Amino acid sequence: MLRRYIKPYLHLIAILLALAGPAKAGENERQPERWYQDKWCFENGGRVEIALEDQTRCDCVTATHAVEIEFAERWHHAIGQSLHYSLKTGKKAGIALILHRGNDRKYFLRLKAVIERFKLPIRIWLISDEKSLVNNRD
Repeated sequence: MLRRYIKPYLHLIAILLALAGPAKAGENERQPERWYQDKWCFENGGRVEIALEDQTRCDCVTATHAVEIEFAERWHHAIGQSLHYSLKTGKKAGIALILHRGNDRKYFLRLKAVIERFKLPIRIWLISDEKSLVNNRD
């Protein structure tokens, strides 16, 4: 008997939660990393998710670069991955950093400072939230 009264309310709660979800996401909404990989790699004439001899996968390999495509807050992971992919492919290291929030520029500045301080041979590209691709460092 109680089930008969609860069931309509559960449906109503589910509908309200579904409608409220997208409104709360706001600034934190972003495409999955793979979406950026496919877009950036295609626009730069590369191949996506290339399997390497050690069972790792490089996000994008172009004619000249092995590129790690990463969200800005994971900038420190991108350094090691790009250098590893460069070692395994014999191509130059690159990082395409995805900026999807207003405060992500701080991560780009950290990445740039480490690369410059230690003279790391890594090229940086920025992928902005507007999906425009900007070359920031040669």
